Amino acid sequence: MNTHTDTHPDDMMPAEPASPETPEQLMQAATARIAELEAERDEMRDRWMRAEAETQNVRTRAKRDVDETRQYAVQKFAKDVAEAAENITRGLASIPARMEGEADIIGKLRDGFEGVERSFVALLERNGVVRTDPTGAMFDPNLHQAMAEQESAEHPPGTVLQAWTQGWTLNGRILRPAMVVVAKAPAEAPATVTKLDTTV
Repeated sequence: MNTHTDTHPDDMMPAEPASPETPEQLMQAATARIAELEAERDEMRDRWMRAEAETQNVRTRAKRDVDETRQYAVQKFAKDVAEAAENITRGLASIPARMEGEADIIGKLRDGFEGVERSFVALLERNGVVRTDPTGAMFDPNLHQAMAEQESAEHPPGTVLQAWTQGWTLNGRILRPAMVVVAKAPAEAPATVTKLDTTV
């Protein structure tokens, strides 16, 4: 049985290659590829800049946290030390004022208290604990605690007339508010009624 089939000569010829792209098409393809690569580059650069900024933010926050921890770790201790300084000031205030003929022991005691207070306050200031006298300043609820109000025609309302205790800060942060007396406007005097003389 003959199974041979005739094959047309054209069927044996290789397929014709696709027609080459024109220069315009090659330019368009190259331009599109360049644009694609530039977009990828810009995206990668944007990601890198965001990551760098976030890393810098983390470094900054970490440094700030470490600095604050170091500066304020002793806050409770500093508050107690400020109370001790206030007690020294109260003790000094309880000593009678200088007068002629006073006993030598009184003068020596006063000088000793004054020297202790000066050195103690200087020691605190070197370590960031600062005492402030608010007398004459305007009342600030962030720094002062109003203990009383007093009428005054000589000072604007809200002026600190007297400090019962001084204010204390630790590296700029409030440690103990000053206890103060604040000025208020004097009450208006009652109006005087003048009776008209109606007699003729």
